[in-house]
Amino acid sequence: MAHATVDTTDRLHALREQMAKQEYNVQALVIPTEDQHFSEYIAQCDERRAYISGFTGSAGTAIVTPQNAYLFTDGRYFLQASKQLDQNWTLMKQGFPDVPTWQDFLSKNLEKDTRIGVDPTLISASDAESIQKALEPKGSTLVSLSQNLVDLIWHDRPTRPANKVFPLDVKFSGESHADKLKRVRQELRKLGAKALVVNMLDEVAWLFNLRGSDIDFNPVFFAYALVDQDKARLFVNPLQLDSDVQDHLGAEVEVHPYDTFFSYLTHLGAELDAHKDSKVLVSDKASLAVAEAIGKDHVTVARSPVTDLKAIKNPVEIEGFRQSHIRDGAALVRYFAWLEEQLDAGKELSESQVADQLEKYRSELDLFKGLSFPTISATGPNGAIVHYDPDPNDCAIVQKEQVYLCDSGGQYLDGTTDVTRTFHFGTPSAEEKRSFTRVLQGHIAIDTAIFPNGTTGTDPFARRPLWEDGLDYRHGTGHGVGHFLNVHEGPHGIGVRIAYNNTPLKPGMTVSNEPGWYADGRYGIRIENVVIVREAQTPNNFGDKGYLRFEHVTMCPMGKNLVDAALLSEKERAWLNAYHAEVLEKVSPLVAKDERALRWLQRECSPL
Repeated sequence: MAHATVDTTDRLHALREQMAKQEYNVQALVIPTEDQHFSEYIAQCDERRAYISGFTGSAGTAIVTPQNAYLFTDGRYFLQASKQLDQNWTLMKQGFPDVPTWQDFLSKNLEKDTRIGVDPTLISASDAESIQKALEPKGSTLVSLSQNLVDLIWHDRPTRPANKVFPLDVKFSGESHADKLKRVRQELRKLGAKALVVNMLDEVAWLFNLRGSDIDFNPVFFAYALVDQDKARLFVNPLQLDSDVQDHLGAEVEVHPYDTFFSYLTHLGAELDAHKDSKVLVSDKASLAVAEAIGKDHVTVARSPVTDLKAIKNPVEIEGFRQSHIRDGAALVRYFAWLEEQLDAGKELSESQVADQLEKYRSELDLFKGLSFPTISATGPNGAIVHYDPDPNDCAIVQKEQVYLCDSGGQYLDGTTDVTRTFHFGTPSAEEKRSFTRVLQGHIAIDTAIFPNGTTGTDPFARRPLWEDGLDYRHGTGHGVGHFLNVHEGPHGIGVRIAYNNTPLKPGMTVSNEPGWYADGRYGIRIENVVIVREAQTPNNFGDKGYLRFEHVTMCPMGKNLVDAALLSEKERAWLNAYHAEVLEKVSPLVAKDERALRWLQRECSPL
């Protein structure tokens, strides 16, 4: 993805013409990144915000008024957005003291009596409610539009994907969908709800043990589900299912066409009207359109119980994480050994070319199904762009004398990987080594942490060594990871996000451990492993809470020539040596036939 600017003048002009039409008559339009399922990664047909603004980052919201256009995004994307937005746009840097959230902007910065247009399938019911409350004193209103106005002007908009869906064997999932549905029904009884709407694509995929490929890097397919005590209904394009899937689902799952979902909800709402029946549970990540179709009086908005069930991996999934990460480690070792040899030989290779080589090594592995996100392959200054994605047509040549950051991952039938390593294939400076070591110390602090049950994902452990040098980073320290599903998964994580701090870490959860440091315009450092939350054996058990620890599953050397050993404590040095011994033991059998990789692995894993 080139960070080139797109001229949006004609697009905005056409959009404003639609906004002014009598049937819509809105003075502001909100264009979020999300699709109708609130997916983090979206299909090309849903990239409306990117189309209208030219900014292609994975987070942000556009607001267009008759005179102005604003793009709100967070610290990960300030550099990219400032390069991609043209003169029609104002960049709103969220998190800066004087910058409102896009929600607050609507009530605080727009004129009185403004009609603000939203596509009700793209805004959450909870967001809509709080925005509407804040608008009341100004006499402004949120208007649910019957059409998406961006779609009306986007003439070459791609069609919605409809790729084949396939069952995930229980030998990988560890639990049948019949048993998962039983557990969901138990939760519904506890909550006194009549039915549950499942709108997140990874939750539908997990619940029915199905996978697909409608969205790049995410093994999901477009579907909604409705579960009550008697039936499970799956709304999906029937062309995507073959007899294997029908047999897998069995008699207890009814399949309905995807595009009948909203009319089905309206029919359900009418039934509830007639019987004054109990409520339908709707996820806090479900759209306003879902709540409106059922009727707001009939819905309870809360976190989907599927989110929490999915977050805790069963023993089969946990073993799958271990095995997929060992295989993934072999591909990484082959790659970094190859890359070092190429650079030593003076070869000119671009960031994108080397990323392709890593994908080639991964694609040769058992159970490989694709990458889990676009590879971040970044030399020197590009490493400081947190979510850098090299453009094959226009990216830097990897330099031997620069810090090289590679954040990548694979999708396997038995697990999902996400790993970042930072290497220097030449001679690192004292500053680079000190920075790297501070990041490593933060990584070790999380890896070795022991904490009581009920602890949420706060991250001063990871930042403390960096803070000692007056350094910090503008992203979370960890996110949940799906099992052959989305690489970013909630509800838990490690960082300052509200959701992370409302969600205690529990045994069986997977989470990344990825502190970093980014010297703008010079280099970036991040060290990321995936870890699993496990019970810890402690000499005491204060408060009978039980204590937890992490087990790391990522297996790849850390880049020893970047370590300033003088900064490490004895314990940290011992941790690094033990980690490298473990990597050597688990990965060397898989690279035994690749002499270059084996030599590199043995050298990189030798004790400090």
